[in-house]
Amino acid sequence: MIAIIDYGMGNLYSVEKAFAKLGAEVVVTSDADVIQKAAKVVLPGVGAFGDCMKNLTDSGLIPVIHAVIDQGTPFLGICLGLQCLFEGSEEDPGVKGLGVFAGQVKKIIAPSYKIPHMGWNSLAFKNSSPLFAGLAPADYVYFVHSYHAVPDQEEIVTAVTDYGGPVTAAVGRGHVQAVQFHPEKSSRVGMEILANFVKL
Repeated sequence: MIAIIDYGMGNLYSVEKAFAKLGAEVVVTSDADVIQKAAKVVLPGVGAFGDCMKNLTDSGLIPVIHAVIDQGTPFLGICLGLQCLFEGSEEDPGVKGLGVFAGQVKKIIAPSYKIPHMGWNSLAFKNSSPLFAGLAPADYVYFVHSYHAVPDQEEIVTAVTDYGGPVTAAVGRGHVQAVQFHPEKSSRVGMEILANFVKL
């Protein structure tokens, strides 16, 4: 069973619907016991970094997130769910992230482009990720964001996109993988990425 973490933010049900379409058993839940026992866990998110971390703190779900990651449960962060895996964000200085990955989330610097970055952009694969098995170079996915992760360790960057310069599109290490774009809104390519997560 795949547990989608419900902490009061994010497009939870569109993510649930996408996994259900793949035939996966999936539940949207804020129950720590259900999340702890799930075969796979997804942290989606839409909104501001500070609001996300406040909701996660208030819901008491931060310990179970660390527990499932520590026990090796396949884990997928989506959009803001990727950003919260880092130590902090320029969007809300002083607010601590989950600290799963070392590094900060920073505002996209693209003077000739509109911010937020919204729309379809192609992926350039950097380091290996099980999420991208079978995908073609330059496949397009759907983004909506103003900030992107800048990891301390470049080797965890699994894909970038070009938006006035390289922008982090995905990161991962072992069983913890995360994407800045929305796979549930990315048509065939997004469904292939979610299917690869289901197979983990």
